[in-house]
Amino acid sequence: MTVKVRYRDVVREIAYDNYGYVTTKDATDAGVPAIEMPKLAARGGLTNVTYGLYRVPDIPPTRFDQFAEALLRVGDGAYLHGESVLALFGLADVNPRRIRVAVPRRVRAKLPDFIELTQVPADARTTFYEGLASQPMAEAILECRGRIETERLLDAARQTRQDGLLTTTEWRQVRKGLRP
Repeated sequence: MTVKVRYRDVVREIAYDNYGYVTTKDATDAGVPAIEMPKLAARGGLTNVTYGLYRVPDIPPTRFDQFAEALLRVGDGAYLHGESVLALFGLADVNPRRIRVAVPRRVRAKLPDFIELTQVPADARTTFYEGLASQPMAEAILECRGRIETERLLDAARQTRQDGLLTTTEWRQVRKGLRP
């Protein structure tokens, strides 16, 4: 006896790993024909966010959803940058109105106002926090110099060091970089 896999179930599994979002590309890579995505949306199983990006409406929201949406809207190679990395962890009392997303290439897509793009070299280092591509914490803290008070950045560095997000070498590098 074979069990028939429903496209809706496949899409839902992908969305659980992406804060409720699924791209047409991810769905087709998992065996769901691209033509099925608008059909699922028409039946209420998905909400169309933008071209090629959908959200499963009954997956509970989290505080990371907007970060995930920003990265998925921008596309491959995008990662959180600067204040957005700090905001991901609630550090330095930052609550930016816009999510700063770094990209090594030109982006032609029309993006909403809550996304701010930053051009970076293609060989920039990245890491993952909470499953989201991000600038490494040490670099993000140093990136914020001049825009966030030094004392708040030092507090953020201390907290991330305690949380294990900074190595000893990075901790020293950040302290040295934040000296007046």
